[in-house]
Order: sequence, then C-alpha cells, then structure tokens
Amino acid sequence: MAFRRSIYKTPAQMRAMIEPGLITAAALDAARALIAPGVTTGELDAAASGVITSRGAKSNFQMVRGYRHTVCASVNEQVVHGIPGDRVLAAGDIVSIDAGAEYKGWNGDSAFTVVIPDAARPELVAERQRLSDVTQGSLWAGIAAMAAASHIGQIGAAIEEYIEANAHEPGYGILRDYVGHGIGRKMHESPSVFNYRTSDPGPEVRPGLVLAIEPMVVIGDQATFIEDDDWTVTTIDGTAGSHWEHSVALHDDGIWVLTAPDGGAAGLAPFGITPTPIA
Repeated sequence: MAFRRSIYKTPAQMRAMIEPGLITAAALDAARALIAPGVTTGELDAAASGVITSRGAKSNFQMVRGYRHTVCASVNEQVVHGIPGDRVLAAGDIVSIDAGAEYKGWNGDSAFTVVIPDAARPELVAERQRLSDVTQGSLWAGIAAMAAASHIGQIGAAIEEYIEANAHEPGYGILRDYVGHGIGRKMHESPSVFNYRTSDPGPEVRPGLVLAIEPMVVIGDQATFIEDDDWTVTTIDGTAGSHWEHSVALHDDGIWVLTAPDGGAAGLAPFGITPTPIA
C-alpha cells in the first residue's frame, strides 16, 4: 500500500515553518526596496538571493527543475513566473515578485505587487494600483475565510466574492489555470487552493493545515499563454496582471501568516481577526 503524507502538520512542524516564512518575507522586502525606473529585474533577483543565503537558507525556486533564479519577476501583461534578467523597469510598470526560501527542510512562499509611479500617466497608474489593491484585498479575504472555514472551497469563494465586490465594471479576470497550494516539506504540496468558487468543497479546514494562498488577477480576460521561455505566463489580450501570496498556518489557537512579520495582524484587522502566534 502506498504511503500518503497527511496534508495536516503537527504544532512542532508548523513552528519549524516560521523561520523560512520570515526569511522569505525579508528576501521580498529587499527586492521591493529596489523597485524603481532604471532597475533591472535581475538586480531584484540578486537582492533577494543575497538575503536568503545570508540567513542560511536556500532558494526553493532554484529547486524547481529547469529554474535557476531566486524570484519570479512578472511585469505588466506578465502575470506570474516571469524570469528575471536584463529587463529594465520603467515608470508606470506594474511588477509582481514571487519568492520562497527553504530552511532546515521547511518552506516559505510569498508574493507582492508594486506599481511604479508615473506622473505623466496618472490614469494608467491608478488603474493598475486598483488592480493590485483588489488582488491584495482578496488575498486577505481568503486568509480571513481560512480562519473560520469548514472546507478549503470556502477560501476560493471568499476570494472571488471580494474581487466581484471591488472590481470596476466589467470586472477582473481570475486566472483559472494557476492556483494556490499546500506547503511544508515541499514548496508545492496538496491540496490545491482555488481562487474562485467550485462545486467541490475540498478538504476539511482544521488545525494543522498550512496553505499558500495566492490570487492572480488581471484587468481583462483571464486567458493566458506561456511565452517562448517556457515559464512566463502572459495575458492574451495584453492587459496587466497582479499576484499576491502568503503562506498561512491554522493551529489550535488560531491563524498565523508565516510570511508576514506581524503574523498578518495588519491585513486581517479589517476582517476583525487577530492572528495568534503558534505555541
């Protein structure tokens, strides 16, 4: 009989995931601090890499077969999995950075989006900033739902409901082909975490569940294609995308966002939820 690893972690295992989560957050902070016109996506990658290695961790993205970078850097119509390199950022760009760290056999995974100011194109910046804000808000709506859900499907429903309630007409597109996931000994584990309503309620939400929740949202149609580099996911209609992600643990005493230094306190406050450290 084949052995199937449980999707639920013990308290000790969840405690072991705190440090890789914080290292991931620090790496992303280093990349975020550099985002400005004239900076290359390769420089962002180097900054994140330096933090991860200085903390005694490894880039778990580099453990994915065929990928040799520390971050994914997706710009404008690129939604996820963009390869960092010599692309130079410009005013008005919307930039999503995704990264993860492995530390002592446990993983963290997180992403954020930044819109670079552009005084010459305020309407473009406002449109892209709203996309990022709604995507980030939907992430926190999903995390808040996880705190009280009975099944994982309720997380995706909460994400889609938030996007529907806050997007401008005719609405934003939610990527269907790319979803969140469990996380632990591996960066990508079961179960899948959809960012939209499904007919399947999914596995039970109970203490020990650790998920990487990551809505990926676009201004236009959700249809995408993979560029010739075999990685970069880009919108077919050329509209901009945003990606936000956190690794989140549900434990006996409450919820804790592993990739947020405050455990998710600021993001969860609008939902009336106070995160509790893992004992």
